[in-house]
Amino acid sequence: VCVVIPLFCIFLCCIAVMLQIFASHRQFLETSRYVLFAHMLINDTLHILSTVLLFLCVMGQVKFPLLFCVPLLFVSAGTFQNTTLILAAMSLERYVAIFYPLHRPAYWHSDRIWIIILPLWLISFMFPNIEFFIGKQNPTVDVLSSNMLCKATIINSSKSQGMYRFAVNVLFFAVVGVIILFTYVRILLETRKLQQDRASVSKAMNTVLLHGFQLLLCMLAFTHPISETLTVLNTNWLAEDIAFFNYFCFILMPRFLSPLIYGFRDQSLRKHIGKRFLCCSKEDKSLLKYRFRFQSSMNCLLCRS
Repeated sequence: VCVVIPLFCIFLCCIAVMLQIFASHRQFLETSRYVLFAHMLINDTLHILSTVLLFLCVMGQVKFPLLFCVPLLFVSAGTFQNTTLILAAMSLERYVAIFYPLHRPAYWHSDRIWIIILPLWLISFMFPNIEFFIGKQNPTVDVLSSNMLCKATIINSSKSQGMYRFAVNVLFFAVVGVIILFTYVRILLETRKLQQDRASVSKAMNTVLLHGFQLLLCMLAFTHPISETLTVLNTNWLAEDIAFFNYFCFILMPRFLSPLIYGFRDQSLRKHIGKRFLCCSKEDKSLLKYRFRFQSSMNCLLCRS
């Protein structure tokens, strides 16, 4: 708790600053790339919030009815898959911006990008629902009165659900990986043919490469069984310690780093973030000066009295 909660609060502060910058500057709202990135920030915040709640409930052995457990599990699974889809959309947006700068399709404009974003959310939350319904429900479990630990294995315990979940995850990451690789190679091969500023093309290549790195960070969650086996063989840790180590290193930290690296890498966004924190520091200094002057004046009045 002492490790996860402070990191989560720091992450929320950074995300809140970036979203506030998006909402207060028109240049970000009118750019499709930043609109997609804002949706990725919201998606990752929901994912981290749901996983932190689930983790704390399991570590604290908190039991509650299935009615409140299932929505948390759905949000966690849906947002996990939605991140990969948003990364693919951001890579395709860079591809369209480079190859069709003047004649890009209408749905790639910032005012109609919701036509792409809405199906991504629907698709990502559709598969967890299918996984839930293909499993066999325990007839002795009451949705309202049966208290239990909120784990994915509680409602997704059958072999068919495990195979289905594995196949969906492999499909998602394979398709997104192919899309990111395709956009990067296409931009790389067409660099010499484009009659555009080479700086913008190189930025697009670096952005797509960064999306590939973000995808690798998301894939660290699949190393959980391997890392758990190695930890059990080489250490004498308790099961709770192993669970915390895997959650912190392979689920929580990659989700922390992925949006923050992309956000602080962007020059325009980094400039506004620097100004925001600089203004906060100046306000704190001016407030401290005002308090010091007020205290000194009060001390003078007391001395005179």
